[in-house]
Amino acid sequence: MFTAKIEIIGINPYVLLPEKVQNALIEQAGQHKGKIPVRMKIDGHEFIQTLVKYAGHWRLYLHAEMRKAAQKQLGDKVTIEIAFDPEERIIPIHSKLQKALEENPRASEVFEKISPSLRLEIVRYFTFLKTEASIDKNVIRAINFLEGKERFVGRDKP
Repeated sequence: MFTAKIEIIGINPYVLLPEKVQNALIEQAGQHKGKIPVRMKIDGHEFIQTLVKYAGHWRLYLHAEMRKAAQKQLGDKVTIEIAFDPEERIIPIHSKLQKALEENPRASEVFEKISPSLRLEIVRYFTFLKTEASIDKNVIRAINFLEGKERFVGRDKP
């Protein structure tokens, strides 16, 4: 457990880990680069998150839901418990997107060839959609994106 001040880089709030905690997580993960999956508690509220190295520092980003649960803002101090999380994280593809890919071989072929991180970004996007209308609209947008017809997830065609 440690206490840290919430800072910001760009638009992303984060905390830096004490060196001892950071080194223990790196050792447990068996890696010195990439992303390290962790389970954490921020002021007692549990979340799964990823420790990311950016601009020379390992950062634990604290998204809005985390800060809201802890009732903390930029500049506040938070108490964090953190542990390496070896569980594989799989986000299932939304059934409507899966069906659309099966019905659109060209889009499906592009989806399989794009980088794993972009594939994950597209799949993850659907987890935040709340209404069926929004899902339906974005399935069309995703297929159009994969077919090179429009932007999606803030990106130009793949």
